[in-house]
Amino acid sequence: MNEGPKAAMKILVIRRDNIGDLICTTPLFEAIRRQYPQAYIAALVNSYNAPAIEGNPHLDAIFAYTKGKHAAGESVWQAYFRRAKLLWQLRRMKFDYVVLATSGFAVRALKLARMLAPKHIVGFVTEQASSDSIDQAIAHADGAQLHETQDMFRLLAPVGISGEIPGLTVVPDPRLANHLREQLPEAVRQGSGPLLALHISARKEKQRWPVEHFVELARQLHARHAARFLVFWSPGDENNPFHPGDDGKAAKLLAALADLPVAPVHTAHLSELIAGLSLCDAAVLSDGGGMHVAAGLGKPLVCFFGNSPAARWHPWGVPYQLLQNESRDVRTITPDEALMAFERLLPAVATHK
Repeated sequence: MNEGPKAAMKILVIRRDNIGDLICTTPLFEAIRRQYPQAYIAALVNSYNAPAIEGNPHLDAIFAYTKGKHAAGESVWQAYFRRAKLLWQLRRMKFDYVVLATSGFAVRALKLARMLAPKHIVGFVTEQASSDSIDQAIAHADGAQLHETQDMFRLLAPVGISGEIPGLTVVPDPRLANHLREQLPEAVRQGSGPLLALHISARKEKQRWPVEHFVELARQLHARHAARFLVFWSPGDENNPFHPGDDGKAAKLLAALADLPVAPVHTAHLSELIAGLSLCDAAVLSDGGGMHVAAGLGKPLVCFFGNSPAARWHPWGVPYQLLQNESRDVRTITPDEALMAFERLLPAVATHK
């Protein structure tokens, strides 16, 4: 156990990006807690990604603010006023270190950090962008060639932390998970085969595996391994210009698999996605926030990569099979390829089950 000034220091990690980015930062929380059990460790995130770290056992507090574009049920000015109050509260806490957990030079996070007036600001700098306010600067240089988790972990060097990087941490709400489990049909709850998550949505077009491929894969997995399925998707109408969803695709998939043990999991909130995925033995899905949620839950994965860099964003800390073709379009990945990938993953799925 560490003693001395750093043992009881206060550390705030700022991560204001997407869900997957935040989850890839969770090893920092665990590493700090291991090295400095008495430290006060907090995260400053936005209201959109905050549920990804709710219940994290390594954090003392989670502070969240609402970005103007995410303001709902209140004016943008109300959101900004609440953020100002939060920043004043954090400033009064007198943090020893504020860590800007962003790849490259974090302009917006640095503005927030300056308002908090900590003793030290840790962050990346580049040849093109730097600031004297970052007194614990780390050259980003070739950091973009690393996995996101490895890149972020370098930010702990100023507090004397290095070495093996922990896995990701995502914690489901146990009551919500139990509620979802109780709602499942008997044929899905009970069975000798693995319970598999099929997540059919992806933000980028070239990451979207066709529904017909999911149908064929599911039928083969059920025939060969008695697999059962939970279906996940981004809710909403595909024609919604602001928040397009995959309700239509989900309905099509569920209708095509109606004779199999399959159930939909509606995920209007991130906590429902986390709880639903926690029930599964493994997942089949494309690169995206859901993939990192599943990895944070320790699930073995078959994942499809289109035109995103696999070296940067592959699942961290779990068994996985990654499929990416030269076309960089997941639609060219066949159901047979996915089946073979799953069967290579079977030993890990059996261990997890």
